[in-house]
Amino acid sequence: MNEKIIVALDFPSKQVVESFINKFELGKDDSIAFVKLGMELFYAEGPEMIEYLKDKGLKVFLDLKVHDIPNTAAGAIRSLAKYGVDILNVHASGGIEMMRRANDALKSENASAKLIGVTQLTSTDEAMMNNELGIAGSVEDAVLRLASNCKAAGLDGIVSSPLEVPRIKAELGQEFLTVCPGVRLVTNSNDDQKRISTPEEAFANGCDYIVMGRAITQADDPASTFAKITNLIPS
Repeated sequence: MNEKIIVALDFPSKQVVESFINKFELGKDDSIAFVKLGMELFYAEGPEMIEYLKDKGLKVFLDLKVHDIPNTAAGAIRSLAKYGVDILNVHASGGIEMMRRANDALKSENASAKLIGVTQLTSTDEAMMNNELGIAGSVEDAVLRLASNCKAAGLDGIVSSPLEVPRIKAELGQEFLTVCPGVRLVTNSNDDQKRISTPEEAFANGCDYIVMGRAITQADDPASTFAKITNLIPS
């Protein structure tokens, strides 16, 4: 069940990651098993970072949010698929054709990997979406529209805040994966996230995976903090 909590390795270098990983007894039921490798770390260290994490026995969500014209996006995903990661993502705002092409490229190289679409970032609230991005309506409606496009393109699921998950599951099916950042412990600050919830709320809403970063990575005792969070996962 600890695989339901994806730890965001938002670190600047492999050296810092190694120091963090060494605080855990990998393989234990209450230790980390799934990590997110984002732009900062991947751009700093490259594919060797994936190899290091895989050698540690960890599952990897490569969070690069590919977004380009269909041919370019498909080529990018095809290249990334060769590294054997477990989850990749694209921006759903790239459209159905872009996502479909990217998904075909992924499955041709790594059939077991999942491709998910980023709907609205958890740093986006309704005022920003309406006034800055020019998208009318509620965030929930916008997320559902993009999630529906992801399903139409054949993707395995989406990235959204936990707040939108009940409606996504109700309208798109329980099997449609929801990977949810914006999860904080009640003692944590919101930082730059706006649409947030606690781990308990997220799983109660039906999230398949939650993504947690600073609440764990900046804790005084990351291993103990992670172990406590695993107790919040429903059996």
